[in-house]
Amino acid sequence: MTQPVPPSPEDLAAIREQLGRPARGVVTVAARCPSGHPNVVMTEPRLPDGTPFPTLYYLTCPRLAGAIGTLEAAGVMADMSQRLLDDPDLAAGYLRAHESYLAEREAIGHVPEIDGISAGGMPTRVKCLHVLVGHALAKGPGLNTLGDEAVAMLGDYWGQSSCAPAAP
Repeated sequence: MTQPVPPSPEDLAAIREQLGRPARGVVTVAARCPSGHPNVVMTEPRLPDGTPFPTLYYLTCPRLAGAIGTLEAAGVMADMSQRLLDDPDLAAGYLRAHESYLAEREAIGHVPEIDGISAGGMPTRVKCLHVLVGHALAKGPGLNTLGDEAVAMLGDYWGQSSCAPAAP
């Protein structure tokens, strides 16, 4: 694994604005929106205050988070969870995504409290599309099939707008 590039002060300022609070435990910006701002960050498995944090890829973009919330409200997670029960190939791929997620997080640091626990419901169910989309955007297509499907369902969630932070 190549060393991640730490976020710039500008990235941290944008993330603070996106989240409405300071960023915690950011290792690097893992994906960017079409405007170039952080979209997904890679986080440390233990936050600076000592809290275990299983979510390796954390969504920061409020526009994207809102679009994903709409998918969740439409029942997409229940459908995907059922498909995992019905489709052994899909379940095997989801298990591989889970194992990859764990290995990547472990490479950053070992946190016994979350050992073996990934995020988003992996490897047996879908409980958070935000995590799966963050993982898919950070890693690119092909690793997390259900994350890839959710990204495709979002369509052009961005439209023609810009997310440039408001002037102070």
